[in-house]
Amino acid sequence: MSLLVVTGTGTEVGKTVVTAAVAALAVARGSRVAVLKPAQTGLPPGEPGDLAEVGRLSGTADLHELARYPDPLSPDAAARTRGMPPLTLDEVARYAGTLADRDLVLIEGAGGLLVRYASDGWTLADLARVLRAPVLVVVTAGLGTLNHTALTLEVLANRGLRLAGGLVVGSWPAGPGLAERCNVPDLEALSGRPLGGALPAGAPASPDFTGTATHGLGVEYGGRFDPVSFRPCQRDPS
Repeated sequence: MSLLVVTGTGTEVGKTVVTAAVAALAVARGSRVAVLKPAQTGLPPGEPGDLAEVGRLSGTADLHELARYPDPLSPDAAARTRGMPPLTLDEVARYAGTLADRDLVLIEGAGGLLVRYASDGWTLADLARVLRAPVLVVVTAGLGTLNHTALTLEVLANRGLRLAGGLVVGSWPAGPGLAERCNVPDLEALSGRPLGGALPAGAPASPDFTGTATHGLGVEYGGRFDPVSFRPCQRDPS
């Protein structure tokens, strides 16, 4: 079994679509892929959540959600607000172990790397450490991304966690501005690696999502994204 923990530099950065893209490419290779979302917040029971979107886009039905909290808060705060039981680190790690017969298990976090899941303060970083799993970091393209990315990478390094590959931009705009263009080499400098991918904005609406994933993710994630050829495109044509 290969494990991959997917986190982001914050909320709404494209973690779910990147998770779906990695899953779609693995499914296309014939791999048995499971996706685990320990906690879904901000939705009542019965409503389609992030895993439903991953399943729709990737084609895998091997989807596992362990807790659902209606309020759009961190899992810890969402559970506390409703008086619902929080998840424990041990139970999530044990559940991940039950998926060991799959070729690939993707674990999508909530929010960023240090979002709390329970009152004892455990986070996705702790889960990655316990599982000894590499971490895929999804980033934004525009202003503010460099600080958020540097903070996330510093946590990974300080906790002895392994970056899975290059950073992945969760939503690359059709008309990137100066900030987006300049951020590409700066993001690579922060991670010390070429960019691991850039999925185009609107990717979930693509009629060929697997094809979009192939061109939007690097070889370390099963795609054919070429960071070298992508980089010159960021120059201002003027």
